[in-house]
Amino acid sequence: MSLSLKRIYAIFLKDLKDLSKNLYVSSIVILPLFFAIMYSRIDQPTIEIHYLIINLTLVSITATIQCAVIAEEKEKNTLRGLMLSPATVLEILTGKSFVSLVLTAVTILVCMNITGYMPENTVFVLIAILLSCVFYLGLGTLLGLVTRTVVEASVIIMPFLFLFGFGSQLQGLTDQYSILAFVNYMPNTQLIEFAHKVEDGLGFADLWSHLLIILAWGVAIGILTIGVYRKREMDE
Repeated sequence: MSLSLKRIYAIFLKDLKDLSKNLYVSSIVILPLFFAIMYSRIDQPTIEIHYLIINLTLVSITATIQCAVIAEEKEKNTLRGLMLSPATVLEILTGKSFVSLVLTAVTILVCMNITGYMPENTVFVLIAILLSCVFYLGLGTLLGLVTRTVVEASVIIMPFLFLFGFGSQLQGLTDQYSILAFVNYMPNTQLIEFAHKVEDGLGFADLWSHLLIILAWGVAIGILTIGVYRKREMDE
C-alpha cells in the first residue's frame, strides 16, 4: 500500500485552515506555555517539573487538538466524505495528525527554552517523546470518533487531561493505595522515569523497558482507534 503525499498534504492544509478559525483549539496552546512561564521562575526546575509541562503539552495539544479536529469533521458532516474518498485510512489519519504534531513540536521547544531544559541525551528523549505522540494522537483520534461535536470533544477530553497531564503526581500514593498501582505504568509516568535515567547517563539497556511500555500504549490505542474508525466507516 503506497501513501499519496498529495492527499496527505491536502488534508493537512484543510485542517490548518479550519484550526485557525477555531478559538477553543487555538487557545488550548496557552495552557502549557502558562505553566512553563510560571515554573521558569523556580531556580533549577526538576525533571518532574519539566515533564509535567511536556506531558501537559502532549495531552492538551497533541490529543486535544486531534480530538477537536476529528470531532469538527463529524459536526460538519464532512468525515463521511473523507471516508468515501479515494484516500486510505492511513492517509486520512496521517494528514490529520500533522497539525497536532507540528503544534506539539513547536510548543515543546518553546516551553523547553522558557524553562531552560536541556536533556542529557537529546536523541533518546526525542525517541521517547515521538513514541508518546503516537499514543496521544491515537487517543485524540479515538475520542474524536466517539463524539459528535467540538463541544462534546472539549468535555470528554477533560478527564484524560488531568490523568495524563497531572496523574504522575499520584505516584507517591501508590505504596499507600494499591489501587493506584496502574499510575506507575501510564505513558506520562514512564516518560518521567525514562527522563530521570537519561539524566543519570544510563544507556539504552536501562531505557528500553520504558520505551516498550510507551510503545505498547501506542499500539493498543492504535488498534482500538482503527477498529472504531472501520466500524464508523461501515455504519456510514
